[in-house]
Amino acid sequence: MSDFVKASKKYFRPLIVLVLRWEARLILKKYKPKIIGVTGSVGKTSTKDAIYEVLKNSFLVAKSEKSYNSADIGVALTILGCQSAWYSILGWLDIVLHGLFLLIFKKQYPKWLILEIGVEYPGEIKQIVKWVKFDYVVVTCLPDMPVHVEFFSSPEEMRKEKMLLAQVVSEQGKVFINADDKNVAPFLSGLKAEVVTFGLNRQADYVAEAVGVFYNEDGYFPAGLTFKLEHHGKSLPVKIGGVLGEHQMYPILAALSVGDVLGVNMVAMIEAIKDYQPPSGRLRILPGIKKSVILDDTYNSSPAALLAALKTLGELKVLKRKIAAIGDMLQLGVYAPEAHREVGRKAAEVCDLVYTVGPRSKFIDEVFVEKGIGERVKHFDESQEAGQILQNEIKEGDVVLVKGSQSMRMENVVVEILAEPDKKEKFLVRQEKEWK
Repeated sequence: MSDFVKASKKYFRPLIVLVLRWEARLILKKYKPKIIGVTGSVGKTSTKDAIYEVLKNSFLVAKSEKSYNSADIGVALTILGCQSAWYSILGWLDIVLHGLFLLIFKKQYPKWLILEIGVEYPGEIKQIVKWVKFDYVVVTCLPDMPVHVEFFSSPEEMRKEKMLLAQVVSEQGKVFINADDKNVAPFLSGLKAEVVTFGLNRQADYVAEAVGVFYNEDGYFPAGLTFKLEHHGKSLPVKIGGVLGEHQMYPILAALSVGDVLGVNMVAMIEAIKDYQPPSGRLRILPGIKKSVILDDTYNSSPAALLAALKTLGELKVLKRKIAAIGDMLQLGVYAPEAHREVGRKAAEVCDLVYTVGPRSKFIDEVFVEKGIGERVKHFDESQEAGQILQNEIKEGDVVLVKGSQSMRMENVVVEILAEPDKKEKFLVRQEKEWK
């Protein structure tokens, strides 16, 4: 890391955080937008983007860009309507001037803000709710083993932190809850707001039924997700191209729930969302070399998300083999060995071949060896090397799932097996020059 970067992190960043948060607080006070908060450990960005898709034709609405969800600077950037300037001092000064411009002059400003709220460390939600008033909150999922758990005393403590966002919503607001998430139940009695539920559970307010996959004309290239939405005795078909997996149904269902409560026509929302594309690296369907199919889930990883992705792979019809390239899941602390072994058990059940990347994923390898199928797993230290070897391994009709935590850079695997690698900037995560 250069001396400039070190200095900017130590001195400049804290100052910018203070200034931008001060500006954001005053902007909220001046323009008084309604605010929807999206939190949870899985599916926040997809849910936030889906809510935006169903609301954008009915309201003046803005959302967090990419995954700007941090308490220190991500939320403030969204309120200002700006993207990160990374290590550009002039870029950050331009953002500060933009904030001042919004404060000094009366400009058109969104009536609704959709803020993605992430948590890495204890106390982050408590910081945010001191200066942001949330009208609606959506809680996506609070799994048994959440990502970033190594910074908390237990998974339960992390769930408490996340649910604090829902607990501060007033009686006039609403909290949208995943009815299939058993870990939410202990917190419901502490909510002041009306609770709206969504999920597969028949007792939910908004129920998804007959969740499935539709395929291209050849019957083997997965093209998207289908389900039926049940609400108040009505059943409506929902079909979304380019997205797969039962767990990917939840962001869509949550978005339709929010829009319906806000009075948006349900049929119009279903039509608006049919061509919705999940953010890059969130189980997107991409064409691979040799007429293979890539399930690109490389944005990040956690036990719940990886197990859901493997479940999706297991349920697909394929011409040839089911292959997974799996990178380490980070920030799990003492829970890492067993979390990776659990993934190994699921992968052994689903996959014909597995490529693992990183030191923690060796626990996945151990499971394969113990089951007497060690020949079906190959280990690599670097993602690019795994991609280069996989490039030669792939056959026509294979379906390849690629997933790992951000730092594992598993998008490098996808680059090597993408049918059109010259379009990687369009399809893949972390292709900006700052990441390079």
